[in-house]
Amino acid sequence: MALHQRLKPWQNLLLGIFCFPLLPFYLCIYCLCFRKSKKEKDLEEGNHNSGYTENAGNVPQDTSIRLSFHNKGYRNDAETRRQDNNISSSFTNKGFQNNDEDIANVKCHQNAGFENDEKNGQMKRDRREEVKDDSGLQDRKKPKVKHSGKFDYLWDRSNLKSLVIDLKDFEELDRFASKVDYKGTLEQFVKELISVTKTDLEKTRAAWIWICHHIEYDVQGYKNRFAQSSNASDVFRTRKAVCAGYSSLFQHICSLSGVQCKKVSGYSKGAGYQVGKITSGDSDHAWNMVYLEGRWHLLDSTWGAGTVNMKINKFNFSYNEFYFLTHPALFIEDHFPELGECQLLQTEVPLEIFQRSPHVYSDFYSLGMVSYQPQTGFIETVTGKVSIAFESCNDLKFTFNINEHERSGILTLLDNGMKLDVYPQQPGQHVLNIFAQKEDAEEEELQLVIEYRIDCKHIDSSMRIPKCIHNPVGPNRLTEKAGLVNPSHADPVIYTDDGFFTIHFMLKKKLHFFCTLQSDEVQMTSEMENRHVFTTEKKNKVDINVCLPQAGTYVLSIFIKTDNNDNSKYTYLCNYLIICTNPAVGWPVFPLTYSNWAKHYELVQPLEGILPANTDVSFKLYIPDAAGVCFQGQKDSPLALSDSNYWEGTCSTADRQDIIVMINNNNEPNTWYYLIKYEVKTNKTK
Repeated sequence: MALHQRLKPWQNLLLGIFCFPLLPFYLCIYCLCFRKSKKEKDLEEGNHNSGYTENAGNVPQDTSIRLSFHNKGYRNDAETRRQDNNISSSFTNKGFQNNDEDIANVKCHQNAGFENDEKNGQMKRDRREEVKDDSGLQDRKKPKVKHSGKFDYLWDRSNLKSLVIDLKDFEELDRFASKVDYKGTLEQFVKELISVTKTDLEKTRAAWIWICHHIEYDVQGYKNRFAQSSNASDVFRTRKAVCAGYSSLFQHICSLSGVQCKKVSGYSKGAGYQVGKITSGDSDHAWNMVYLEGRWHLLDSTWGAGTVNMKINKFNFSYNEFYFLTHPALFIEDHFPELGECQLLQTEVPLEIFQRSPHVYSDFYSLGMVSYQPQTGFIETVTGKVSIAFESCNDLKFTFNINEHERSGILTLLDNGMKLDVYPQQPGQHVLNIFAQKEDAEEEELQLVIEYRIDCKHIDSSMRIPKCIHNPVGPNRLTEKAGLVNPSHADPVIYTDDGFFTIHFMLKKKLHFFCTLQSDEVQMTSEMENRHVFTTEKKNKVDINVCLPQAGTYVLSIFIKTDNNDNSKYTYLCNYLIICTNPAVGWPVFPLTYSNWAKHYELVQPLEGILPANTDVSFKLYIPDAAGVCFQGQKDSPLALSDSNYWEGTCSTADRQDIIVMINNNNEPNTWYYLIKYEVKTNKTK
């Protein structure tokens, strides 16, 4: 024992006075001894710091988690009947050491997804999958959650996993593992399965692939827990299991392979889950943790194997790579473990955040989306409207529905995602489902990627979305790819007070246009749908003139076809939502054009297709390839070609029911063709 510890405090003081020259030396010794004594005392009291230790060498060899699965789909057998929810290893393996080398402080950009920037933000994510958990086999896919915190695993948006791997490296192993069909004992089977593997990662992959391709979800066992078994040998023999059986078999194969693996219990957002559902009672799902390359990693072979259609009680093998070594920040979106340490996050996500997040499905991230707004699963309308926004790394196509059938919203494609404005047509609670797919995907069906709940107290009666609208609305990257750029109206909704406007596009290539105007509020005949839109095509520009017959809400649809195939059909390109509230608006139709009216001709005036009676009307047209232009019945009053190359003239509407403009060309100077027709207004003309 040190000298100062043998003396009383006053003796230490007296000694210091007598030995003043040595006082600094004694003070240093005193402080060091005091710190050492305090540290020994703390160790004796057991300062374990919730399972984190600095010495990996003291970790017990038995690292399995003993779980009690005693509800919905969990068998109360000899193994699971033990209600010991403690992790025997206390997560003291190297993967949880809090040192500068192992811990990567990944911060999530609060609005744009996950970014490794220098600002503290929220780590966001979403996902879900049409598989099963034991409180809900997912009917289709599942959602995601956003939260604050730092993570032990970097995510650079290009890899959704906690371990950087190249799936191409597993192609040969995957083919081998998926075809292994050994009929012997489980131990003999494992030897065969891992016979071609060299590393723990390859052993883990082989076990994962085999289970996902050979173990069928036990739908009947899910409904009757007494008819199921989670024993690894039973699952291997019957090739059927619920989630507890999947995780038990995976853990047992890993154990026989010499790979550390744990079984984790908790809550999930599986089939039957509803946004905002309060998680309570016993755990309803099970998955695994595996220790690879100095860290723990998460996987769910149940959800990786396939999906269950609960309506017909049928399981479909549908392999899902997303749930193999899923990044913890993504895994927490639909898997909430009973033990916080099993989140594998430095900052644990609270249960409240897990419950209030949107229902995000695995396809959200598999398709390349990286963020969503808002981050809460319950959205209250503001003046009858809610807005959703996604950011994506890929070009995607989207659709949505409200309560499975309604589509009262405006979806706009952005360069890096999409924006959706939803206008519920009735007050109350509504379920919003959003679907997506890659633009170049061969599959026609879009995949469910996220689910929200909308709480609407008051509707916006001024915004009625026509049923004839086609989302996405407005110009977007698809119109640009088609050759239309620099739109005069970039917003998908056009508000007009006088009911007359023109939309301009610059053209990268020669296109032909056909446009229609439709409405749910205004009765539009087939002739009115075409005659209230007049299109003029120039060398590198198109003008789409629109005149509304009366106030109301309309949809302007634009169709195109290429110049090199005039015989092809017009294909839909995009549409606008047109809103006019001025009751004084009442434009007549545009003039009727005949087949000889070329798309590059330009009508300057008059644009109204119905002319007033007993009036001299001035005409001005651009017809570059005509030899002559005249009015039918008045050939002695032809239109003249001006210095600006426009055909101009005046015609009286007196004693006329219509005026037809005619042309001829140099090849047939004596032949005249109908070009465009106007009606003259009478008392019967509306």
